[in-house]
Amino acid sequence: MYKSVKQQQLEERILKLLSGKALQAAELLFADPEIQALQEYSNTVSIKRLGFNDHGPVHMRKATLNTIKMFKLLQEAGIQMHLEKEQAGTVEDSLVAVIMASLMHDLGMSVARDSHEYLSIQIAIPFIDKVLSKIHKEDEYNIKAAIKSIAIEGIFGHMATHKIYSLEAGLVLIGDGSDMEKGRARIPAMLSTKVRPGDIHRTSASAIQKVRIRKGEEKPIRIDVEMNASVGFFQIEEVFFPKINISPVKPFIELYAGVTDREMLKYL
Repeated sequence: MYKSVKQQQLEERILKLLSGKALQAAELLFADPEIQALQEYSNTVSIKRLGFNDHGPVHMRKATLNTIKMFKLLQEAGIQMHLEKEQAGTVEDSLVAVIMASLMHDLGMSVARDSHEYLSIQIAIPFIDKVLSKIHKEDEYNIKAAIKSIAIEGIFGHMATHKIYSLEAGLVLIGDGSDMEKGRARIPAMLSTKVRPGDIHRTSASAIQKVRIRKGEEKPIRIDVEMNASVGFFQIEEVFFPKINISPVKPFIELYAGVTDREMLKYL
């Protein structure tokens, strides 16, 4: 099973952050050749057929890494995830759910762009069941059902077109949106020199230099978006901010954006 250097590096970074069942789940997903093939074909459809940006193995791992970072910042701040708050599972169970959702949220792009979140759910369910059967006992039906439901909600809500209610799903949504650095738009920009309707998205994405996720000063999570040109604000205001705005995690986030060597503007 071939994996790019970038993909391998991201997997190493993710695994270093995990332990216990969350580590087991990530290892199982990374080792599954069918998931790898689906992620690669999602990228083929996205980039070659549709001219969109990266929706493949690297993107799904970057979204996962972002989600895990924010999950841990909330945990450090004493914020309970919904599975724990509802006494349906543990913090570890919540982390397993967000990892599965983040790693498989765009599998539906292997079929089509429209309603791909629904397609992703259909494709992901057998893999979710397979992982849960290996990390939980056969008779732990309640916990497996709760984790599966949260994972599905995370995939369902990642486009910010449907209302979601759990912190877990809200983290998947923002983790996905946080992957907007210029590298994500690099390949489609190289493949096409024609000006097309909607290219403002590609241009603005290409302006984003760095997205940093760290502990906030007033809130648990701070996200800094650094760009090399003001066109990058389009990406923040039209794509990223609406995702944060609809997320249940919004009350716990500080968002700053700005052009390199200029003052950062505070959005939240």
